[in-house]
Amino acid sequence: MQYIRLGQSGLKVSRLCLGTMNMGSKNWKPWIFDESESEPIIAHALDNGVNFIDLADFYSAGAGEEVVCNVLRRVARREELIITTKLGYAIGKGVNSGGHSRKRVFDAMDGSLTRMKSDYVDIYMLHYFDTETPVEETMEAMNDLVRAGKARYIGVSTMFTWQFAKILKVCEKNGWARPINMQLQLNCAYREEEREMIPFCADQGVGVSVFSPLARGILTNDMNSIRNQTDFFTAEMYNDRASRDIALSVARVAEARGVSPAQIAQAWVLGKPEISSMLVGADTKAQFDSAVAALSTALDADEVFEIERNYTPCDLINDYTAGKRLPREPRPAAGRFAAPMAAVA
Repeated sequence: MQYIRLGQSGLKVSRLCLGTMNMGSKNWKPWIFDESESEPIIAHALDNGVNFIDLADFYSAGAGEEVVCNVLRRVARREELIITTKLGYAIGKGVNSGGHSRKRVFDAMDGSLTRMKSDYVDIYMLHYFDTETPVEETMEAMNDLVRAGKARYIGVSTMFTWQFAKILKVCEKNGWARPINMQLQLNCAYREEEREMIPFCADQGVGVSVFSPLARGILTNDMNSIRNQTDFFTAEMYNDRASRDIALSVARVAEARGVSPAQIAQAWVLGKPEISSMLVGADTKAQFDSAVAALSTALDADEVFEIERNYTPCDLINDYTAGKRLPREPRPAAGRFAAPMAAVA
């Protein structure tokens, strides 16, 4: 395993982070693993040197935190782990059950710690940018949690670069705890964060953790998996020709190497020096092993070109573009340009 300091903090994390969205309760999603199914995967990740565990109160409506931490108490020492959890999405009833108000920040933290049976989390993260709550209110509450010892550090996830700039500015202005980690989506089929967010994080000394390195599974070229058939996010984010062509290029490189497409897609992410860690949401030990192998898989220039040649720009993937993103397909001409164009003399 490789380890790296997260941004400019002193915190050292494994370059592979165990993603746990697939662990919790099948009542939430049909592809979720229960506690007994999750334990072998968690133990295998720890045996391979992982010390970074990613949770969220939203996963399985809270059951994810409980299931994963039940396992961790049996198979690991708490002080050796870096555990992060996130807040924001509503998991209960009532108008204040979601968002990043001061009330929600404190209630969410207390709920997470109760389910985790822990006194603190290592990194407490905002799951998105709450446009309905003043950023000063949110970040003062997050700072108060750090000062109270309930969070060692804070982090953020999935937002526009200008929104993250507002967060950093208000923290600097008030002397509050500053995020050390940005968690965002990045893979061969979705690279828009390379334009602004990733360079901004590098400039500001913020670590970058990447989720969905397999584009929610399509880069494995297994379109018949339960998740690919039931996860509506997959269809919304990657149901376009460019994504499919990129997946075929990944498969072509993998075939030439004699390895799995997953290993190649993960190696492409890990080969980027700006990336601190990559989340791995494995359903089997073998799937996790492909990520371990990807750590030592260096792609050459021809392989990178083949993987990247089909990429085209697309709308950002975040909460603010959900349901509004335009597919990466040419749109037919409209209005006064709909008629065929006269031949140019």
